[in-house]
Amino acid sequence: METPLSPLEFARRTRLLHGAREAVVDGDLRLTYEQFFDRCDRWSAALQGLGVRQGDRVATIAPNTHAQLEAFYAVPQIGAVLVPMNYRLTADDFVYMVNHSGSSVVCVHSDYLGLIDGVRDQMPGVRHFVAFEGSGDGWLDYEGLIAATSGEFTRPEIGERDLLTINYTSGTTSRPKGVMITHRNAAMNSIGTLVHFQVGIGEGYLWTLPMFHANGWTFTWTVTAAAAVHVCLRKVDAGAIFGLIRDEKVRWMASAPTVLISLANSAPEVRGEVVGGVQIVTAGAPPAAATIERLEGDFGWNITQVYGLTETAPFITICAPRPEDESLPPSERAIAKARTGVELITSGEIRVVGDNGDEVPADGQTMGEITVRGNVVMDGYYNDPAATEKAMGDGWFHTGDAAVVHPDGYLEIRDRIKDVIISGGENISTIEVEGAILRNPAVDEVAVVGLPSEKWGETPHAFVVLLPGASLTEEELVAFVRERIAHYKAPRGVSFVNELPKTATGKIQKFVLRGGAANLTRQ
Repeated sequence: METPLSPLEFARRTRLLHGAREAVVDGDLRLTYEQFFDRCDRWSAALQGLGVRQGDRVATIAPNTHAQLEAFYAVPQIGAVLVPMNYRLTADDFVYMVNHSGSSVVCVHSDYLGLIDGVRDQMPGVRHFVAFEGSGDGWLDYEGLIAATSGEFTRPEIGERDLLTINYTSGTTSRPKGVMITHRNAAMNSIGTLVHFQVGIGEGYLWTLPMFHANGWTFTWTVTAAAAVHVCLRKVDAGAIFGLIRDEKVRWMASAPTVLISLANSAPEVRGEVVGGVQIVTAGAPPAAATIERLEGDFGWNITQVYGLTETAPFITICAPRPEDESLPPSERAIAKARTGVELITSGEIRVVGDNGDEVPADGQTMGEITVRGNVVMDGYYNDPAATEKAMGDGWFHTGDAAVVHPDGYLEIRDRIKDVIISGGENISTIEVEGAILRNPAVDEVAVVGLPSEKWGETPHAFVVLLPGASLTEEELVAFVRERIAHYKAPRGVSFVNELPKTATGKIQKFVLRGGAANLTRQ
């Protein structure tokens, strides 16, 4: 009598109850849910016609298009495994991930056909290359395949612990690892998301977050479960975002803090008339309180921070609002909202532990590592038992994130463990220093890293991007920070740069900054 937990069940229900409602907007293309799912069925039938069977891997390399979204339904409903890839990676990365995952079909957007053409001979296991858009020799046409099928396909029995996706980590210091997400993992994350975020029927959700990243934080399925509207955005552009919010009645977005910073600092002529009431879900890095203040105070939007990892499907905490916070002054309320939060109802159990494995005291000061076990934790790293054992061999998934626990039970991430600066025996959170720097009105973006020091072991160094037309000296910025946090935490050096190196999901690549700063003078 039990129905397996799967996001495919959300699709069945929404198609039954809301088939005539708008589902997808992608430029000039508009699809109802019935039209959208008909296309998904046709793609499922076409894949089976290409020989794809239960358990086979299908890879995609594409921005946020309707075709990319269709893959999140068409591939798993025939029991195959979707491998959505970061489209900003190199040809060598694609070769590794396609071969490592064993993908037999690779679907590519027109922007990346030439890149993949150059390495197709290095992917011997791929039987078919499909062009989502565009064309070329040896490429099957996606729209032609869909048009040529009736939509009839064989639906196998799918268990909730069957593999749904393989999502590759960023691989910033080593080869990327394939995170195995099950149907149950994704379903539980979506259910928990909808418990905490009441997405309404017909409300617009704007795809500023890449769908490939942790399955779009499972909003690929969550938006459908709510019978809301997927508004596709192929490239993050501030003007386009503000325009779509107005034109498509967007009420929801999920964005990395770097995207929020760009929106908060956009020029009035870029913004145009700003529509209030937008609900923002942010993760990837703790947002600065200053950014929250701007977006909520100036735009009338509401920011909620969540936290998780690709390995946890991804959400494990939410900075759930409390009634008593509403009476706080805006600056203090923004600080409270910048915390990492508490467990989602469905995510599982979280502990912050010290080096001895014991939980740290809830004093808001003692740092430890966030560990988690529960419904959303991955099945493991694909074909990598050693990495799986290292990450979760003791029954808890070790996140590598350092946090404190406040007396009220709310977590606050202080850093990646590898990014904590130990200066003169004292721990310095780069996130705390960055938050102080971002309060300077001349600063657009910042990243703080630790550089070696003969005297102190390490000292903080800030890489700063200024707003257009703004001016600021190193001495002025250091003095500004020292007025707000302990002097020993203030940067000992500042580099003003035009941009910060980032991943495709907006995370700042601090290892690049540390490497490029090797010849800087240290104090």
